[in-house]
Amino acid sequence: MQIGLLGKTNVGKSTFFSAATEAPVSIGNFPFTTIEPNVGVAYVMTDCACKHFELKHENSLCKNGTRFVPIKLIDVAGLVPGAHEGKGLGIKFLDDARQAEALIHVVDIAGSTDIQGQPVPIGTHDPMEDVKFVVDEFDQWFKEILEREWPKLTKEIEQKRTKIIEGIAKRFSGLAIKDFQVHEVLHKLDLLTKNPPEWQDSDLTLFSKELRKKTKPILIAANKADLCKDLSIIEKIKKDSKILACSAETELLLRKATKAGLVDYIPGENSFKIKEDVKVSPQQQKALDLVKSVFSKINSTGLQSVLNSIVFDILNLIVIYPVEDDTKLCNKDGQVLPDARLLPINSTAKDLAETVHADLAKGFIHAIDVKTKQRIGADHQLKNGDVIKIVSSMSRG
Repeated sequence: MQIGLLGKTNVGKSTFFSAATEAPVSIGNFPFTTIEPNVGVAYVMTDCACKHFELKHENSLCKNGTRFVPIKLIDVAGLVPGAHEGKGLGIKFLDDARQAEALIHVVDIAGSTDIQGQPVPIGTHDPMEDVKFVVDEFDQWFKEILEREWPKLTKEIEQKRTKIIEGIAKRFSGLAIKDFQVHEVLHKLDLLTKNPPEWQDSDLTLFSKELRKKTKPILIAANKADLCKDLSIIEKIKKDSKILACSAETELLLRKATKAGLVDYIPGENSFKIKEDVKVSPQQQKALDLVKSVFSKINSTGLQSVLNSIVFDILNLIVIYPVEDDTKLCNKDGQVLPDARLLPINSTAKDLAETVHADLAKGFIHAIDVKTKQRIGADHQLKNGDVIKIVSSMSRG
């Protein structure tokens, strides 16, 4: 599971990344601060299965019944208009992001950076331009891949050496695009029955856009929302795109304060508490007062909402808890609910086995739904929050 962070320079991508992963990265106010991709682990939050069983367990990824599920987050080099043509660090950027299952486009919603990522007075740049140019760059990238291979592909189809679905999927295999995704887009656009050599440029353009939407969906993180003079811009963008307000800098401040033992704060909440017997300095108090002002404007920092939304709303993933002991809800080492896995909606029991270990799936006999105590088959579709034991003729090796 990899989520990519997109956007032009100086919009707060590195700050977002650092806050989400609590990893040290280079943060500065100048173009191309991030030269090499930073990959780290962030977390989405959901109700832990321990709530259903009303049990307490020692797991650092469960706090008061809230489960933190890890995802891979990648912050790559800045993007500028014309990236698909090689401008800026564009080609490297697109290449770094190719394996992402979904994309978070971090936008300076306050309009304090121009289209090239240079600082300008707040409110003097239109964020809608940034939304459009990033989408256009990705759509153009997809179209160029298709156009480059189109003559060869149509010839192979005419000679019956390949079919259109398999042929297109092969050309996009480097972007982890599957046959069924190509089929769904062709069906949606009514192109399955149209002879490929007869496709017009408009067909290639529309297909490329829809394939990008299907395989690389984008959620806009309206960063610096606390500095924005007119938040109605978010509603305007929302008409055509999925967008959430956030303040990555505020989230980073809170996580640092939490790590320093100054406050109690759970990501995603709209409040924090200064710990008892902790004396904060006037400078620290001023910073925490600024956090409260951010909460009053946008309710929370929004960063956790962005992460949760990209995984659960955009990708429609569910959380499943595999266990080895269906009575004690633990693994062979006695750890209770040790693992939480993100799977596509409609995944089956055998799909879960495959994610745990290939041998489990190969020797799959049946599974047990621990909540209902029922035996389920390989094709049984799992539900969010299920706790599952896999019974297999083969060990995990």
